[in-house]
Parts: sequence; C-alpha cells; structure tokens
Amino acid sequence: MYRIVHGSTGGLPDVEAFVEVLNKLDEDPTPAVHSLFEADLDLVVARAPGRLDVMGGIADYSGSLVLEMPIRQATLVAVQRVGSPNLRMVSLGADANNRQAAFEMPLSAFEDSGRPINYDRARAHFQRDPMQHWAAYAAGAFLVLMRERGVVFPGGARILICSGVPEGKGVSSSAALEVAVMQAVGAAFDIALQPCEMALLCQKVENLVVGAPCGVMDQMTAVCGQQDRLLALLCQPAELQSAVAIPHGVAVWGLDSGLRHSVAGADYGSVRVGAFMGYRIIGDLAGLAVEPDDPSSSVRMADPIWQGYLANITPADFERNYAEHLPERITGRRFLARYEGTTDRVTRVEPERTYAVRVPTGHPIYENFRVHAFAKLLGRPLTDESLERLGGLMYQSHASYSACGLGSDGTDQLVELVRQAGPARGLYGAKITGGGSGGTVAVLGRRGADEAVNAVAEQYEAQTGRQPFVFAGSSPGAIAFGHLKLKKQ
Repeated sequence: MYRIVHGSTGGLPDVEAFVEVLNKLDEDPTPAVHSLFEADLDLVVARAPGRLDVMGGIADYSGSLVLEMPIRQATLVAVQRVGSPNLRMVSLGADANNRQAAFEMPLSAFEDSGRPINYDRARAHFQRDPMQHWAAYAAGAFLVLMRERGVVFPGGARILICSGVPEGKGVSSSAALEVAVMQAVGAAFDIALQPCEMALLCQKVENLVVGAPCGVMDQMTAVCGQQDRLLALLCQPAELQSAVAIPHGVAVWGLDSGLRHSVAGADYGSVRVGAFMGYRIIGDLAGLAVEPDDPSSSVRMADPIWQGYLANITPADFERNYAEHLPERITGRRFLARYEGTTDRVTRVEPERTYAVRVPTGHPIYENFRVHAFAKLLGRPLTDESLERLGGLMYQSHASYSACGLGSDGTDQLVELVRQAGPARGLYGAKITGGGSGGTVAVLGRRGADEAVNAVAEQYEAQTGRQPFVFAGSSPGAIAFGHLKLKKQ
C-alpha cells in the first residue's frame, strides 16, 4: 500500500480513485502493469484537467484574448524515478479496465554524440508506428527539457497514465496529458518550472515532437486554470490576465457531438495557414519591414503597431484598409512567389494547395473583439438582456468558425437545438470549441438548467444516433493541485 507523504488529494474523486489504482497494481494480471514500478522507490503523482473553450478558440495563435474553463475530467500521471536509463510507460485510458498501450525506450535514443537530437528526428521516430504515436505526448517532455532547459537525466523513469479526459472531443486531452507528465517529471527530478514556462514547454511537445500546430491556450489552462473561473489568456504569447469569475447565476456545459476532432487535421492547419498568409499580405500593404529569418521558418515582420499579432488589428481598421485587398483564395505557389512565406514557425505553406485567406484572416480580428466584449459583460450585473448578449456573441463566434470551414453537421445541429430551446428553457448561447471540425459545443445558460441541457442531448441522440457526452463542472489546474509524493508502506 502507498501512503501520501506530501500533498493532498484535495477531495477530488479522480485523485482518490487513482491512488486506489496504484495500490492494486500488484493484483493486475498484465505484466506491463503489475511490474511497472519498483517497490522501494517513491512515486510522484500529478493531475491536469482538460478544458472547455468558452470564447477565443483558434484565435489564440493570432494573439487573441481567450476564455477557457478547466473541466472536471483530468489526466493523472504517476512517475517513479529509477536508476536504469530507460523510459517505460503504461497508459490505462479512461479507467483501470481500459488498457490502451505500453511503451518503452532508452533515453539515449534522444541523444546523438552526447547532444539532444533535433525535433524533426524525434517527430519522425514517433510517427513511424501509429500504434505508438500516443507516446510522443508523454515522452516528448524529456526531450523538450533536454533541449530547452539543458536537463541531463541521471536515470530513467517509469510512468503510469490514467486519463479521464475523452479523446477527440475538442476538450484538449493532449494538453492534459502533456502537462500532467511535465509536472510529475519536474517534481520527480527536482526541476523547477514556472507555470507559464511549463505551459510553453508543453506546447513545444505538441508542436515540435507530436507535430500538431496548436496554440498555447490548452496548455495554459491545464497548468494555470482555477476551479469555477474562466482563465483569461492574452496569447501574446501567453500573458495571463485576471481570471474571470463565472457569475453565480450562470453555468457552462459542454456537449460532445460524437464527431472526432483533431488539431493535427488538415482543416485546422489550412485555416491557420490562411490567417498567417493574410497577416503577411496585410504587413505588405501597411509597408511593414520584412527581415530574413531562420531559413526553416520563413519570414519575420517588424511590426511595432500591432506588436506582431493579427488580433491587434481592430475590426474597423481591417474593414477600412485591408479586407478588400485580401484574396478569397490563393494557391500556395502564387503566395510564396510573391511573399516568400509567413511568420508562423509551426506551419508551412504547401505550394500545391489552395488556401482560403480573407475569412480566416478576419476571424481572429473579430473574435478578439467578441472575447473582450464577453469578458466585460460577465463582470456586470446579470440580467436577461446581458445573458442574451453573451449568447449572441457565442452564436456569432460559431458562425465565424463555420465560415472558416471548421464547422460540422453535428456541432451545427447541437447549436441549433440550444437556440431552439432558448431563454425560455434557460439556455442563451452555444458555439463550437477549440479547433472545430467536430468535437464539443460550449453551452451558456442559467445555473440549474441541467434538465434543458440533457433534453438537448436526448434530442440530438434521437436525431443522429450519437449520444453526447455532457461536460459539467470544473476542477483546478495542475499548479493549484500541486503534486503528491507516495511512499510504499
């Protein structure tokens, strides 16, 4: 039996259940599980929640303000520091009976001639075997710490992962995994990590080791989120603002469409590329200086007016000076011939592809305006009128996602069902979340409107045959939780 010698479960049911799982590992019939940990060495346990994107979404990579709620579901990770220079991991999935995978590698595989390998090489390694690709989200923490912090690991680690964050639903199961592992590894190996630094390091895991072009809002919420409050993050690149309290009479739910979402998908990536293309064209129209950058990452614009972020352009300035000059669509080849590249270090313009530009460029400009308006309304006295205005901003955001090509039949249907229920049932607004193209819809309503939310879920199931997972409730981020240290009795 393990006993907690540092930290507290905080009364969180998933933490208490995970400790029980750890205490029953010896009874597990699977060799990879019951032999994972050495009996005489301590364990470090960390926890990171998923997130519900209430407002902001894909505008994060353009510097927008975003409002994110850490959800009740979380990923828990136990790390044991060992002397052998190997990394062994087992993922249990959503519960102890849903075993997903086991993975093992020597940490020396992350080195070449005594130096950490580059990210391209690591990414190619994990992409070779689709069945092992999940391991990049966790093992990537070690390489990122080696490259970015110069960490030399004196030994290896054993890692057990138990995720309660459903995958592919647009609530950032990937960030929850990355952050829980990074937090636990940092504590186990005595690596001091500041909160924002931890989130940015985890973003590097996803961008550079996994190869998914996400912004930083997911990792920041998993690290810094506060229970029952909206994390307010100005993504320039990651400036935490004062958390926004959810008024007592208001609640936020998530309804899963049953359609899988992935930020690694082509739709999300092409919209991101289109936005950066538009920013590059606007820079040229505004006469901003362009300086050569690293050959592998296109160009850099000297931009003192907008401080390097598309979202800082006001809607009025965009409409007056730039919108009509942006192409609706352009081929990558034509764009590269004139502009050389974009300022984005995560994506590449593919010459043979055709990209939408005007609408993806306008989205973060208008979304940033909507998010600021949403935050201000939440800080004012709650009335039916203010609730309807909040809901209207969510509906506008959803329509803008759809215009970018990031909608889906399922999420559109859920939003329409919420609209039909309306204020009479205590529901005021809904929008697709995160990267779009499936996943989850965020719903805003009066506290106590759970029956109406469940009715929407039942209608959706009757019409589509897909039963939505209902996300309700919140929980603390990784920093607020801290970590546990467990010792075998």
